[in-house]
Amino acid sequence: MSLTHPLTSLLEQQPFILLDGALATELETRGCQITDSLWSANVLIHQPELIRQVHLDYFLAGAQCAITASYQASLAGFAQRGLSETRAKALMALSVTLAVEAREAFLIQHPEAPRPLVAGSVGPYGAFLADGSEYRGDYHLSTEAFIEFHRPRITQLLAAGADLLACETLPSFAEIQALCQLLKEFPAAHAWISMTLRDASHLSDGTELQTVVDYLNAVPQVVAVGINCIALEATTAALTHLQQLTTLPLVVYPNSGEVYDPISKTWHQDSTHCHQLSDYLPAWLSAGAKLIGGCCRTSPKDIQALAKQLQTLS
Repeated sequence: MSLTHPLTSLLEQQPFILLDGALATELETRGCQITDSLWSANVLIHQPELIRQVHLDYFLAGAQCAITASYQASLAGFAQRGLSETRAKALMALSVTLAVEAREAFLIQHPEAPRPLVAGSVGPYGAFLADGSEYRGDYHLSTEAFIEFHRPRITQLLAAGADLLACETLPSFAEIQALCQLLKEFPAAHAWISMTLRDASHLSDGTELQTVVDYLNAVPQVVAVGINCIALEATTAALTHLQQLTTLPLVVYPNSGEVYDPISKTWHQDSTHCHQLSDYLPAWLSAGAKLIGGCCRTSPKDIQALAKQLQTLS
């Protein structure tokens, strides 16, 4: 890990960095239509001001890092909607601009607060397929094809001012390797790598986490590694295993506990689990988590609860 990177300052001051929570599902609660193949990127086109407001609400709740609305933003995805390459790239850049504007609005209200970070979301190729394969990793492209898919978005996110990249919800070792190779084209950039898992010791595509993390440990631009968009009850075992494999800061931002149906693109409550993110914080910290937040179906209230705990620990 490089000695200094965008996370360094905050990690020197406190036990963990508080990430934001769900963006797309929070937009849905505010009336946005996200049950299509573009997901939150659809809101970038039609209601960008709502994205800015959700980012601001998360900052006001205590989040110290916003993850941009670019998870599902790709040239291929926008082209399917008839958007030109120029327009698609502008929307990718806009995702960063909206988060930056929300940060500035927050700092005007709270000038004493540490400057929050903006992480440019880089979702997997499986998200573009919109068939749930980001939870399986059962798609196959060449390294060159993965790089060609991801390069335009990473270029725009960094040019627009993202502090670092959130390469997230990654189920495929081949894709992770391609992304790390692509990072070399942007030598000043840093990224966290966050994965979906088959179980506590295997990536979704079946690759042993030992193999994945051994590879990531040798990539200087990767500044944190972890898991997201997985069930709450699966987090602690996975973090405990990851802690044995790396000295990198660990990332965790799981779903709320509800179950996602990728066919109907709807969420269903699991009545057997009623835990909150904040219930897991002590176990996550013990397992080495340093970047903590929420993914699907979490809200500013969840982040506010974590913020209160962070205040007592700092």
